[in-house]
Amino acid sequence: MAKIEARLEELGIHLPDAPAPAANYVPFVRTGNQLFVSGQISNGPEGLIRGKLGDGMDVEEGAMAARFCGLALIAQAKAAIGDLDKLRVVKLVGFVNSTPEFTDQPKVVNGCSDLMVEVFGDAGRHARSAVSAASLPMGVAVEIEAIFEVA
Repeated sequence: MAKIEARLEELGIHLPDAPAPAANYVPFVRTGNQLFVSGQISNGPEGLIRGKLGDGMDVEEGAMAARFCGLALIAQAKAAIGDLDKLRVVKLVGFVNSTPEFTDQPKVVNGCSDLMVEVFGDAGRHARSAVSAASLPMGVAVEIEAIFEVA
């Protein structure tokens, strides 16, 4: 069994199916040794995770929503490449549906960042942006996109 697949099993993590695009775009593009994965929205086992941070949704709930984005990012990368052992996380860009007063976007996006390090180890350490958005598609709490390097 591949190293990352074994790590996922050890952690009790089951990847979702790679989500289909919701509009006129592709879920990922590979160019050279880089894989760009389109933004993945917060979607858990019970469906879309909707809400606005700072207005009825707290940092812990937001971080869990971001973790689900991370699972979808890994699922898309697996669909694109097949072998997760060939991947290094280069950059994440996280968008957090939040009020103007909310300033803990980095703590929310940590839900995804922490997952990447849990799963990929040092190859999961990455550059990152975590920004606020006045709203996100379908009212979701978080959307995150990723760039991976392919060995």
